[in-house]
Amino acid sequence: MTYTNKNLGRRKFIKRSGMALTVGVASSAAGLALSQKVSTNDIINLGIIGTGQRGTGIASVLKNLPGYRLMACCDILPERLQKCLSLADKDAKGYDDYRKLLADESLDAVIISTPLSLHYQMALAAIENNKHIYCEKTMVYDYQQAREIQHSLKDYNSIFQVGHQYRSAPMYHKIKEILSKKRIGKVHHFRCQYHRNNNWRRPVDDPRNEKIINWRMYKAFSKGLTAELSSHQIDIVNWMTGHVPTRVTGFGGIDYWQDGRETYDNINLIYEYPNGIKANFTSILSNAYNGYKITILGDKGTIVIGRDKAWMYPEAVASDNPANEIGVVDGVSGATIKNWTQGKPIEIQFEDNGLSPTVYALMDFAKSIRENKRPASNELTGKNAAIAVHMGCEAMETGQMIYWKDKT
Repeated sequence: MTYTNKNLGRRKFIKRSGMALTVGVASSAAGLALSQKVSTNDIINLGIIGTGQRGTGIASVLKNLPGYRLMACCDILPERLQKCLSLADKDAKGYDDYRKLLADESLDAVIISTPLSLHYQMALAAIENNKHIYCEKTMVYDYQQAREIQHSLKDYNSIFQVGHQYRSAPMYHKIKEILSKKRIGKVHHFRCQYHRNNNWRRPVDDPRNEKIINWRMYKAFSKGLTAELSSHQIDIVNWMTGHVPTRVTGFGGIDYWQDGRETYDNINLIYEYPNGIKANFTSILSNAYNGYKITILGDKGTIVIGRDKAWMYPEAVASDNPANEIGVVDGVSGATIKNWTQGKPIEIQFEDNGLSPTVYALMDFAKSIRENKRPASNELTGKNAAIAVHMGCEAMETGQMIYWKDKT
């Protein structure tokens, strides 16, 4: 896709000579405050479609983020809509129909934070209305929608970003750099988990709204844990390897929370990537030990990634010092002794402003709009992650090995 200035030319926040967006970070008693150097004429007027927990969470972030003005919110549940409007500009408008919001010509960009099954139709409508788009992950519900979104954007002159926010986070850029420099050697294995110990439900006051609020539990609206949690890590492995998976197999089930839900409460997937790389993804709702973690295993070291910190463990191998490292371990002679202790971890240092990945992603969205450039998480990377997610779901549903299907 080629971005041109045709679309940006009519926008009041068009990048002008000498205009710059500067974001600084400072600590305060209340947390982190952002300072800015932005002309009042360069503000991005934004609308949010879908004001559940994610949409309202983004609205609260935007209150302290320079360069944006939240001018519209849309939801079919009045109480959610009003909560989001309370976080928006005093002149913001509320809508119960996303098409009316998209028809508002004063809006420059929209965030789509609705159930997965609605992403496709809303993204197409936003494209038709010439808006910049931030579409939450997973980008779309199925294979064909993923391809059609990419095709629809070929002549699109605005910005399309997908909400795989870790592509914007400095920690992951540092890890990508470490892998590129082969500091942990050849990598052939990834182990990824996204575990929780709760039923994943939202409270519902009116039973008629059960499927609206708990849409993640129902197959018509959601792809469950694979799309809502593991998709982040699937996208990371795609990025770190520079490839898409060639095939996947796996298992899932409703084995713990047997409460009428349709989507699995546990998944276990194995993806194969080119060059024999294997990546395992698990997500469960019955144990939260080490909740979020990615382990990258190379022949010279291991990287362990947590929520906001990461560590590197150098690999102890016999060839490093045969005299000291070969011995008897648990009744086995000739074993590598240090492999049983692995040594102390080295914390990976990176430029950390204490901001969340969501903040970094929204800053990147604004920067991409202002500089008229393709985001790091775009329609192509989003399509690839979506296809990989749907491959995993199909593998679990059918019990078959599923192969990469994209021919575009």
